[in-house]
Amino acid sequence: MSYLPTRRHFMKHMAGASAVVAAGIPFMQKLQAQAPQAQRRNKSLIIVWCSGGPPTIDYLDMKPGAPTGGEHRPIDTTVPGIRISEYMPTLARQAQHFAIIRSLNSNEGDHMRGTVKMNTGRAPDPLISYPHIGSVVAVKNGSREAALPPFISVGGVGQRIGPGFLGMTYAPFTVQNPGQMPENIAAPQGIGDDRINRRQGIFTALEDSFANSTGMRTDPAQAHRDVYTRAFRLAGAAGREVFTIDATRERDLLQRYGDNGFGRGCLLARKLVEAGAVCVEVEIGGWDLHNNIFPTLANQRLPMLDRGLGTLIEDLNQRGLLQNTLVVLMGDFGRTPRINQNAGRDHWSRCWSVLLAGGNIRGGQVYGETNADGTDIRDNPVTVPDLFATIYQGLGIDPTPESNASIRDNLGRPYAIAGDGQVIRPLIRG
Repeated sequence: MSYLPTRRHFMKHMAGASAVVAAGIPFMQKLQAQAPQAQRRNKSLIIVWCSGGPPTIDYLDMKPGAPTGGEHRPIDTTVPGIRISEYMPTLARQAQHFAIIRSLNSNEGDHMRGTVKMNTGRAPDPLISYPHIGSVVAVKNGSREAALPPFISVGGVGQRIGPGFLGMTYAPFTVQNPGQMPENIAAPQGIGDDRINRRQGIFTALEDSFANSTGMRTDPAQAHRDVYTRAFRLAGAAGREVFTIDATRERDLLQRYGDNGFGRGCLLARKLVEAGAVCVEVEIGGWDLHNNIFPTLANQRLPMLDRGLGTLIEDLNQRGLLQNTLVVLMGDFGRTPRINQNAGRDHWSRCWSVLLAGGNIRGGQVYGETNADGTDIRDNPVTVPDLFATIYQGLGIDPTPESNASIRDNLGRPYAIAGDGQVIRPLIRG
């Protein structure tokens, strides 16, 4: 059975490591040295997770004029023929950078099962704890020597899914309050560099002694050491600075992203991948819209999503990071074309949309099509394994089983990271 660490467990290690961490300046120097090299060699993944089941029929695959189309209207984007919600003008200006898949069938209309499937690529299985896609990307594109944790979850979805059979080395580091320093990582007052370095030396010697005496240099012992090592790297003022948003110095950027939890999360995601993180997942909740869906979308959900996601894509592109960062917008499932008696939409997994931008994805296009009322797929159906295979390919990761034979599940079997999924070739550059 795999061990899934809790945030409390990780932060307990963080608190202990804060008393023995090396000085902050070398940490920042390591970040600055590693990040450009990591960005050239490997690509990063940012997942924008809409928890609750986003009604993509109301913003990515609209049906104006149909009885199921709802109250809102589409607007043109920068790419002729691609139209999205009138409440998403920021995103509309970035259409040349993104592709929309409008024909996803995920076959899971339950929140828990849908969340597991859309984060792991597999339906829940009582015998196997499947890893979050961020943990797989951490294995493929991350490094144990990196200054930052490879997988960071802003909001907690990644923590709920976890690293599965990959073990706690690849568990997400969870940030609950984006823009604020993570808790319990400051060294105590009065602890100088000499004492810090001595304590770190003692810790390393104890770990080595334990490993030598037990012969445990892999799996639990190594994972335990990895967690502490990451805690060392995060502690100190310079480490905290990576996670902090300066409301004065970054005021203009914060206004562009939106000065709210989601906007701050998107800005933090950009800062983290720029510093070398290989996967960041940002959660925006509030999409389980069984009631009063249209005013909620118009006044709350869509403007917030538009500013955060649209600005994220724009900011990544302006900084030269978009070609090395794949941004994915998705959620538990879609919502019914039928509008219910409470002026809302219910759960719907038969046909809905996801958005991909950057990395090796060829932007400015739509793949797949639903019928006139959005009740079924008209052409180019896409499965969740197909989506995952395409995401991996967009990150420069070969998703074929032959290339991933070294990854094995908790039963010892080779793990095909995208199952039987096929890469959607028209979406891939080159």
